[in-house]
Amino acid sequence: MVDVPLNFPLGTSAATVTKVPLVLLDLDMEEGVTGRAYVFGYTPAGAVSIARTTSEAADLAKGTAASPLQLQQCLGRRYALLGVTGTVRMALSLLDMAVWDALGRAAGLPVARLLGGAPGTLAAYDSRGLGLAPPAELGRQAERLLELELGAIKLRLGYPTLAEDLVAVDVVRSLTDRPLMVDYNQALSLVEARARGRALEEKGLLWLEEPIRHDDYSGAAALADELDLPIQIGENFNGCEAMLQAVQANACDLAMPDISRIGGVTGWLQAAGVAAAAGIPVSTHLMPEMSAHALAASATSHWLEYVDWADAILREPLQIRDGRAILPDNPGFGIEWDEKRISALSQ
Repeated sequence: MVDVPLNFPLGTSAATVTKVPLVLLDLDMEEGVTGRAYVFGYTPAGAVSIARTTSEAADLAKGTAASPLQLQQCLGRRYALLGVTGTVRMALSLLDMAVWDALGRAAGLPVARLLGGAPGTLAAYDSRGLGLAPPAELGRQAERLLELELGAIKLRLGYPTLAEDLVAVDVVRSLTDRPLMVDYNQALSLVEARARGRALEEKGLLWLEEPIRHDDYSGAAALADELDLPIQIGENFNGCEAMLQAVQANACDLAMPDISRIGGVTGWLQAAGVAAAAGIPVSTHLMPEMSAHALAASATSHWLEYVDWADAILREPLQIRDGRAILPDNPGFGIEWDEKRISALSQ
């Protein structure tokens, strides 16, 4: 577990984030291959819980074949009474991703190719900053982010008043004509979301993300029906079952599963199938180094959410060129730890 300071402090409607706890996993196979993956632990206590559960799950799986689907089913049953949700789900997702990385390394192929996709480039948007801040500070944040020239940029909203939200959008719009999406991080009531959503419809935004409580599918369905502005949810889907429920409820125009909450790569494949059947574009949430491989194998691939959090722990960070993320052609996920920097962060 390491605490990574953010290059761009992130203000959301819930909190201001200045550093993030990451859980790094080396999964050793009996054949000598080591699979690597990481997840965002949200809080220090969450990271501890994920790490301990991952170790326990790996012990339970010891000696079995490295079959991601079989491991998902077996470990899902072992943790059923505790509940495969929250940190348990994230631990099993972390384990799943490390298994996929090991399989790719053993085969000499990137995970994207194992999944039926291919390395290349992906449309990516900048999600590193642009949190709640006074207009002048928001403008300075936007200018820094625009230097990377990604294809789009995300703005967090949820100021005390609608007027302040609109000012924030106008500040960013005055600096760039790049596509812009907004994220409320579940800050609004349904009534307030209607009012703010209608006002934001005039701003030409790509999407309105999590305006209300993440599991209020009936409320989200009402917003999706009433607003022309596309509704984006999904980072809190607990497994593909939750995504299926949301799709069946018509709760979203767009979906954004989190690879650590949807069930790792294996869970992502299942969720991507749901999205493809419903014709819903899918985007990723955080952890772009691994999420990119899953997105590259998704029939309705939309946007990769780019953050630079893992740059502090990797020898070769994810590369951006011409506003797009470059998917490496290295085996597995193509990630290698920078042990010296990790050691310094762990002290």
